[in-house]
Amino acid sequence: MDTEKESGVESCNLGKMENLSNSDENYDLGYQPSPSFVDQNDQSIPETPGYSTLSGESFVYGRTCSETSTFSDPIDDHSCCSEASPSHWPPTRSMAQNQAVLSRLGTKQRGCNEDEKQLDYLESLELELEMMKERFAKLLLGEDMSGSGKGVCTAVTISNAITNLYATVFGQNLRLEPLNPEKKALWKREMDCLLSICDYIVEFTSKSQNLSNGTALEVMESRPRSDIYVNLPALRKLDAMLIEILDSFKDREFWYAEEGSVSSNSSRTGSFRRVVKRNDEKWWVPVPCVPPCGLSEKARKHLRHKRDCANQIHKAAMAINSGVLAEMEIPDSYVASLPKSGRASIGESIYRFMLGTEKFCPDYLLDCLSIASEHEALELADSVEASMYTWRRKACIKHSKPSWGMVKELMSDVDLSDKNHILAERAESLLFALKQRYPELSQTSLDTCKIQHNRDVGQAILESYSRVLEGLAFNIVAWIEDVFFVDRAVTSQE
Repeated sequence: MDTEKESGVESCNLGKMENLSNSDENYDLGYQPSPSFVDQNDQSIPETPGYSTLSGESFVYGRTCSETSTFSDPIDDHSCCSEASPSHWPPTRSMAQNQAVLSRLGTKQRGCNEDEKQLDYLESLELELEMMKERFAKLLLGEDMSGSGKGVCTAVTISNAITNLYATVFGQNLRLEPLNPEKKALWKREMDCLLSICDYIVEFTSKSQNLSNGTALEVMESRPRSDIYVNLPALRKLDAMLIEILDSFKDREFWYAEEGSVSSNSSRTGSFRRVVKRNDEKWWVPVPCVPPCGLSEKARKHLRHKRDCANQIHKAAMAINSGVLAEMEIPDSYVASLPKSGRASIGESIYRFMLGTEKFCPDYLLDCLSIASEHEALELADSVEASMYTWRRKACIKHSKPSWGMVKELMSDVDLSDKNHILAERAESLLFALKQRYPELSQTSLDTCKIQHNRDVGQAILESYSRVLEGLAFNIVAWIEDVFFVDRAVTSQE
């Protein structure tokens, strides 16, 4: 009995050793043995905690056996004995090694992309720096590249810079469509640079300050100049609103055809939209085209809303521009060129109408004049403005050879019943009505002279900024009117 027990124990030990050898082979192959490899009655081999089938130690092309998998086929105790020896298998990389190689390649590729982006960013910064150097040089030289000191003043240089920037960004934009992203970025970047000058235009005001011992002192503090503090934020807001109006026409029902590229009865390839030819002199402006049945009511409502917004922006910008121009000093050269007689400058018929009526109506006078062209309107504006300042100067003639600054101060003391004062006031109302009736009117001779001889940098910025926004708002209104004109023409034909 003892011999049988000993032989049984030896056979059991041999079985355990075979199982252990098979288990060691399996671990050498790189995967965890299935529970079927281990004797269920033997608890001598502990389980490996946290061993994942997707870990770096798993075999790359062998089936992964997991204790939690219910789809793995049961493996026989001697299934590994029929396989070839692991020493004869070809060397392969583990999943962790492959993942590491792929991650290094991806890192290198991302690094290359990041380097390219960094280089592009540095190139753009270098380009902006060169542009800033050019702007700064022109500002200091007064647009005189010879450096001989014959350039214009700083105020005129900044005014010209804003005007030229507007022509660069919006000069070729003759349609109701979003602005090019590059041009939009250029406009914002350059205007921020030019308008930053206003951050350093300040005025000093007195302020009372109480000390800890109760002593009251008056100290001087700086704040933005009043005209810049009031007008510049308003102009920035109008600028953003105009850009928003253009961006709102990204999805539209109308399109544009270049004038002369298609006939009035032709249609776009693949479309039945009609092209209506306008009878005007602006042949370079693209002609809007609408569907055969006209625009939808939603599109018309959108156009009307944007037209009203642009019209209000135009009025606000024009009011700011007029206010800034009125505050500018009148150059001595313009005062010297004023006619001696306002009556001769304005004409006999207009003079009699202005003086002969008890209640002056400028709109009725403009209706009687029947102005046919913008050139005639501009000539009338120049003559009315010259006569106005001539009569104002005569109203203060009691002072011997006064300067124009004295004339402005003495206007409050002038007798309101004086004939020259009455004529000057009526000429001012006529000029205002003329500019309201012809908003596209060019600058008068006095306005041009003021801008050319202005030395105030803050006024130059406000005047030029409001002027370009006024022009853009007017153009947007005109473009919307063109679309409505074509829409009415198409619907009337239908």
